[in-house]
Amino acid sequence: MSIQEQKEQFELQKAEKIYESHVLTFHGVEAFDVYNCSVPFEWDGKTYMYGRVEYRDEWARSWSRLFEKTGEDDYTLVPDNMIYQLEDPFISIVQGEIVLGGTHVRKRSGEIDTYYGYFYRGTDLNNLYYFTTGPDYMKDIRLVELKDGRIGVFSRPRNEEIVKKYGSEAMIGFAIINNLNELTDDVILNAKPIEGIFDDGEWGGCNQPILLENGTIGIIGHQSYVQPVEGGVDLSVYVNTAFEFDPETFEVTRNRVIATRSCYPEGPAKKPNLVDCTFTSGMVMREDGKADLYGGMGDVSEGRLVIDYPFSVPVAK
Repeated sequence: MSIQEQKEQFELQKAEKIYESHVLTFHGVEAFDVYNCSVPFEWDGKTYMYGRVEYRDEWARSWSRLFEKTGEDDYTLVPDNMIYQLEDPFISIVQGEIVLGGTHVRKRSGEIDTYYGYFYRGTDLNNLYYFTTGPDYMKDIRLVELKDGRIGVFSRPRNEEIVKKYGSEAMIGFAIINNLNELTDDVILNAKPIEGIFDDGEWGGCNQPILLENGTIGIIGHQSYVQPVEGGVDLSVYVNTAFEFDPETFEVTRNRVIATRSCYPEGPAKKPNLVDCTFTSGMVMREDGKADLYGGMGDVSEGRLVIDYPFSVPVAK
């Protein structure tokens, strides 16, 4: 079943699946939009989130900045923290270190030339060290610490070769490294593709890999497609998804939609083609057994939903 068909079926039942829906407020950057954030994370007894900060009328001129949680859905800019020229920041905590990543766009003569992932590491949020760069034209590279202490690496190649070989516009790949020093573009480029996720013409990626109790990995991700609009602007549709992945067999199970843009509060979009777009940030477990799901909305704002825990196996402790 295509992701468009799954989306249509999900939206018929969304009232039974979404318990709360909120917009996050970011203080200290009132002239800017903040969206496509990292998942909230705890460090040194406080809760933080990195957000993509950008003017409404500009694109590909983003900064990623650190915000501290100061209310249920309120985040306040951390003053004097490093400003990163990155889009769509994400956080992994592996082998005792914070890893901050995001997409760096390179321009030549004012035009986009390429983009790639930048990665920073350390134990001090005020002093993270840049340590590696991902391959050209690749977003959505993610890391997770595995049951044996090694690090799982998820890639997301998207190119004409992928289209010719698989029919989909992108794939998700997986590789294993022993430590962060082994995270190179060669490892990422040679990650083994995980088949059976995307249909023809679809693309997407892993946004947050989560180790589960049995050693499998729960993936909070996104899937996307273009929806033609007669007499109007074709839509770039992005939905929030989840699936379970076995790193030994490469089997994918329970791949499904967990939220769409219409699940979040109404609001503007940066461009007309993004009115049905929610770019997944990730989820945080709640004390009541449900999960807070975070996602960017229309490249303008960030939202939070309360949903049922999406995996069949508990999160590893």
